[in-house]
Amino acid sequence: MAVPQRSTRASAALVQSGEPAARAAESPQPKVVYVMGAGHSGSTILGLALGNCSDSFYAGEVDEWLITSGVPSLGGAERNEFWGKVREAMRPTRAEEFFGGRVNRRVERSSSLLRPRGWMARRALLRPYREVAGQLFTAIAQAAGVSHVVDTSHFPLRARQLQRLNGIQLHLVLLVRDPQDVVASNVREISRHEVAERRLRIAATNVELWLTHLMSLLVFLRQPRERRVFVRYESFVADPEGVMAQIVNSLGTGLELPDMTALRGGVALQGNSLIMSSTIAVKRSTRSALRSERWSLLTSIVQACWEPVFARLRPAAVASGAGDA
Repeated sequence: MAVPQRSTRASAALVQSGEPAARAAESPQPKVVYVMGAGHSGSTILGLALGNCSDSFYAGEVDEWLITSGVPSLGGAERNEFWGKVREAMRPTRAEEFFGGRVNRRVERSSSLLRPRGWMARRALLRPYREVAGQLFTAIAQAAGVSHVVDTSHFPLRARQLQRLNGIQLHLVLLVRDPQDVVASNVREISRHEVAERRLRIAATNVELWLTHLMSLLVFLRQPRERRVFVRYESFVADPEGVMAQIVNSLGTGLELPDMTALRGGVALQGNSLIMSSTIAVKRSTRSALRSERWSLLTSIVQACWEPVFARLRPAAVASGAGDA
């Protein structure tokens, strides 16, 4: 469970540019930690924790960079300054050709595979998309002065294209949350009195969740074992320090763990409201405390097949006492 904490001070100086050039020279190939899975699964808080490790930067949902034309939709002088530097570094590239939502709709979203009429256009975008993505990660790493960039865009098809990039070292974190909680989070803003709308949203969310799990599984299994790890959100909040230690160990780069009670919000491009907090505390939560109050029979039936599949995925970061990884 993440608890934002008020502070009168801004986030640490992530936009200082004294050492990016030297850092880039030492490690020209950025290491990208990509958190993959369904939306509303806790990727923001996990991404923040990873980005607070030493030599790491939490960039947020990097897929939004093209959608917003490189301009952060959230406020803050430090955030605008940092992403202004990134955009300036990207000016010599072809990035501006892909500004807007076209790439997100045709390349990154799993639903793009369900639109045959767009397959040819999608294919034409893949090579330049990968080129721009690699250049963007390099620009972010240099601006932040780090070797590790954490991206919580979460789309499995985006992860598949990143797997084909030679200019980065990709590490995949497959994050999964109880489907009842994912569905409940997606329908939370709809009044209980809007019965028809709620049922439609529940059905649509289940279809999207099922497809996302399928694509995530295929992409995860294509990733080299030494550069992937499976994580349950419930395990992360039950044992934040222990699960983080296992994830960082899977990266094999000797990163130092952060203080999980004082994570910096930073200057992420996009994410949920947590990133607007100056500091965040991750407190242990039991599974019973996390259980959604709104249980869906449809969700239980449609998503039942995934539990035995996920139980077999390795390597896995597990809470203390929950089993072997």
